[in-house]
Formats: sequence, structure tokens, C-alpha cells
Amino acid sequence: MRTYPVDVTVSGWESALEHEASGAVASARQRQRQRQRVHPAVRLGLNRVNGMREAAAGRIEQARAQAPFASVEDLVLRARLDRHDIDALAAADALASLAGHRRQARWQARAAALQAAHHDLLYEAPPAESALSLPAPRLGEDVAADYASTGLSLKSHPLALLRPRLAAMQYATAQELSRCGNNRQVRACGIVTVRQRPSTAGGTIFTSIEDETGAINVILWPDLIERQRKEVLGAKLLGVIGTWQRQGEVRHLVAQELVDLSPLLGRLMVPSRDFH
Repeated sequence: MRTYPVDVTVSGWESALEHEASGAVASARQRQRQRQRVHPAVRLGLNRVNGMREAAAGRIEQARAQAPFASVEDLVLRARLDRHDIDALAAADALASLAGHRRQARWQARAAALQAAHHDLLYEAPPAESALSLPAPRLGEDVAADYASTGLSLKSHPLALLRPRLAAMQYATAQELSRCGNNRQVRACGIVTVRQRPSTAGGTIFTSIEDETGAINVILWPDLIERQRKEVLGAKLLGVIGTWQRQGEVRHLVAQELVDLSPLLGRLMVPSRDFH
């Protein structure tokens, strides 16, 4: 199932299913057939945007129901958004349909918020400056900004950008590990998404790490935890050296050594769910 980003021109407060057709349709008969080939997709909701307030999202939906938004300024005025709201939307790249890339959107958002704040005063004196064209952010900057504002990115996985460096360090992907045989010595690396320590596991921690091709389940025995507690509890990007075990569809990596590769992520913020 495809996932589409937050978009102020279509997103509601909650994420919701959208239906997309598989191609252009020319006739009524074709349209009827096409209804049977509609593919569901998920549209991320405005509640994914860090700092977005539900009341402001409600005003956006109400204004949008009256007429589509023509510009960022139109959005700000008709949905009565303040600088906090419009900044949050711009940071989340939710204004792309109206303003273009993230930098351009932030510039237009600030200008629209300022004009809205002085709307009565400036109504008869619209700005005369020509539109400013800003360079688009690099992909890595976009991905980091997406994670900071929505907790994920649909543009690229962070490890896809790091893969050349990780490959040079001989770290395999989850997809490559899935083809490995039982009891192979391997190296893997991924963003830590879950740390679990069940009360019945005798101190063992079960960790999930994620790369651009999938997830890897990692088992951390108590003696390793004692030796490398800092890496176990603090790493955001974790390198694991150990033994790959598989029995049928059950596959996991038993860690023997850990490497904290978090500095490779730079400013990227990647929260994990720990000990729940």
C-alpha cells in the first residue's frame, strides 16, 4: 500500500485512506471497470506535524471545503493561521502543493503570516517585490527535516543515503541477510526502533534495527549488555557483529559486538520505543 505525505490541500487531521486509479479513463464504461481496479493508499494526516494544533487543522478543513486554496497567503487568511501554525506546516513540507520545496514554502509562509497579521493596514498596499527563488534543499537535508517534523520521511530512508559508507564497512542490508544461511557470521547496521526487555527473559534485550530494505531482530545477551551498556542503551544507529540464525521463517541476529554509529546520522532525530 502506498503512502502519501502530509498535504495541506488534501490532508485531514487523522491519516486516512485515499483511492487512486491505475490509469487514465476515457469512457463511462471504462470508468465503471476502473472502479474495480482502484488501489487504496494512505494519506498522512495533519496530526503527524510536530506542533500542529487540532483547532487550526479544523479551520483548514472548513476553509478547504468552501474552495481550494489558491496560495499560501489564501490559506493563512481563510483558515486564520498564525505564525506558529504556518511555520509548523512549512517545516513539515505540507505546503509543497502551494509553494514548492521546503525552503520556498518557509519563505512564503513567513511573508503570508506577516501580511495576515497586518492585513487591514496592508490591504491597499500589496507587496511589489518579485517572487524570490530559493535553491531546493539537498535530499539529506529534506530527510532530516521530515524526521524532525513528522517522525518519518517518504523521500528516502536515511540508510539509503549512507549505504555507500556502510557497504565499505562491510555492513549487510536486511535484504542481504534474508538470503544468508544459518550460523553465518555477519555484520548488520540499522536505526534502533525498539528495545524490549521482557521480565521473563533473564536480562536479555530484544532489539529491532531498521535499514532501507527492512527490519532485523537482534538478540542481546546479558554478558554483552554488561560489557557494552552505553551502546545498548544509547545508540541511535547501531552496528551489530554476530551470528545469523534462521529456522524456517524465524530469523534473528545474535549480537557478539556492538558499534555505535550514531554520528553518521548527523542531526537526524530518530526516536525508539524502549522497554514497553
